[in-house]
Amino acid sequence: MFDRILIANRGEIACRIIRTCRRLGVQTVAVYSDADADALHVAMADQTVRLGPAPVADSYLRGDLIIRAALDTGAQAIHPGYGFLSENPDFVDAVTAAGLVFIGPSADAIRKMGLKDAAKALMAQAGVPVVPGYLGADQDADVLAQEAGGIGYPVLIKAVAGGGGKGMRLVERAADFAEALESARAEARTAFGNAGVLIEKYIERPRHIEVQVFGDGHDAVHLFERDCSLQRRHQKVIEEAPAPGMTDAMRAAMGDAAVRAARAIGYAGAGTIEFIVDASRGLRTDGFWFMEMNTRLQVEHPVTEAITGVDLVEWQLIVAAGGRLPLTQDQLTITGHAFEARLYAEDVPAGFLPATGTLAHLAFPDTARIDSGVTTGAEISPWYDPMIAKVTVHGPDRATALARLRQALDATQVAGTVTNLGFLQRLAADADFAAGQMDTGLIGRTPALTQAAVPTPAQCAHAALIAAGLDWPTPWQGFALWQPISRNVTLLQGEEPHIVTLTPMAGGWDARVGDCTVRLQHDAQGWRADGVRLPPAMRHGDAVTLFGAGPLTFGIPDPLDRKAAGAGGDAVLAPMPGLVAQVAVAVGQVVVAGERMVVLEAMKMEHVLRAPRDGTVATVAVTPGDQVKAGAALVTLEADEAGTAR
Repeated sequence: MFDRILIANRGEIACRIIRTCRRLGVQTVAVYSDADADALHVAMADQTVRLGPAPVADSYLRGDLIIRAALDTGAQAIHPGYGFLSENPDFVDAVTAAGLVFIGPSADAIRKMGLKDAAKALMAQAGVPVVPGYLGADQDADVLAQEAGGIGYPVLIKAVAGGGGKGMRLVERAADFAEALESARAEARTAFGNAGVLIEKYIERPRHIEVQVFGDGHDAVHLFERDCSLQRRHQKVIEEAPAPGMTDAMRAAMGDAAVRAARAIGYAGAGTIEFIVDASRGLRTDGFWFMEMNTRLQVEHPVTEAITGVDLVEWQLIVAAGGRLPLTQDQLTITGHAFEARLYAEDVPAGFLPATGTLAHLAFPDTARIDSGVTTGAEISPWYDPMIAKVTVHGPDRATALARLRQALDATQVAGTVTNLGFLQRLAADADFAAGQMDTGLIGRTPALTQAAVPTPAQCAHAALIAAGLDWPTPWQGFALWQPISRNVTLLQGEEPHIVTLTPMAGGWDARVGDCTVRLQHDAQGWRADGVRLPPAMRHGDAVTLFGAGPLTFGIPDPLDRKAAGAGGDAVLAPMPGLVAQVAVAVGQVVVAGERMVVLEAMKMEHVLRAPRDGTVATVAVTPGDQVKAGAALVTLEADEAGTAR
């Protein structure tokens, strides 16, 4: 076993690796950017090394600096985590050339599986079923469009390099192919340095089921499957293991195909074979196809650890140090069921737009496994993935595990930034998901899951109480001429105001919200609204957050603040800090509502900003390569004297 390793990553995965190393007595070296100087993984490690400024190109993608840090600190090996350099074969070669050990597969294995087109050809040779599609080297746009038409719409355009949904576009009509291709190529070029794409048939009712494999270079085993079908923007939201509805025959067929894939390249380390499954006919042995192999540890590995009792990071260290697989296939078993939910700082109603902010409060229940790289007071910056935590639960069966997931999500408390917590709660309660009847389109065809929550009168009353800083009144408090003195509290949910009138009554307050009156009363256990116990809540700055089921945050407006009236519909504003990747319009150009105007790169994703209405471009304030702040006006439209577009 190693004495000291360097972790070439950040956030929750760096913290997770450190925890296993502590248990094994292995010292750790953390690297960090200027944006992460106070990060949790830096505080947890035995040694730390600064890499450089916040941009990943100047820090976490600087393989030369990372290798130098490992040599200078006496580390024997480098663990890449996932993302960043974890699947970069040139980095693996450089690590090996420096006399260090890369805790992961060989550069040769990564190269063989790193390009999806080459990987599919290799898998076909190994007898693994693959999805029909175009894997050719000719990347001419007309050729790709012709191939897409031959395959038949709908099709998926997918970057040949990388993963995580980046460089992937679903195209349902031939008329949309050209724009989707351009967008996929641009995102792939930025994320992976490779604009190459492949085209494959889109399965109408797909389930995403992947198999965890592990090899030692001599043999390989699988640690069963994970169902990752609940996705938004081609990225996973809730994962579970084992897959609901999985039969023994299907598990055996998928597991055998996955192990054949790993053995075909002499794989060493943790990896995942991802399959697309046709759910329209149930799980059948003739209805699954190889999509890609991830030659690294996966974000969702905790659910596999929960059902197998295996520490996959420990296995990675054992195999990288020259050891053999700790268990054989017949020694691996499934115990119970597990779920993992990914908690992100993101605006779900706005299309899962990544968000930033400082975590004024962060708390989790002790009934769940929490993998997180942040604590209260930490900043969710625009530089990196906006994940806050992974919440993992385990139970003896799926129903029990799902109930525990709902309970854990309801007990999770986050304040200071917008999150997807309410969305996760609604998703965990969805009837189709509870029945195991889901596919990758479930979220997209269930609008109620992603719509902004509408506050109840009780929630408005509760928030007003916290915003006003009120306690329960004495019998004579707040009376003038024997009449109770009322006070109005204004709250904002987005731009929508809610006015609550609070009137002191014996032991509490009456809160009038619109046509509804809510009685707020206090006892030894806290506040109740019309007799129902209220969940925890807190004020942080100019906002109030209500925790529990259906969490909500209300803004508290400054009565002296007057926003300038203006061109809310005449301007395209940056929704977050980011890099301008493309400007698609020019001054004087006539545009229609929804037309692409600017492409912004932020938080590892490409965001297309479109015209808010028909009009003529008046100003273009940015050029490609500009770094902009949230709220900056990027493009404005002309308006006539009546305020309408010309």
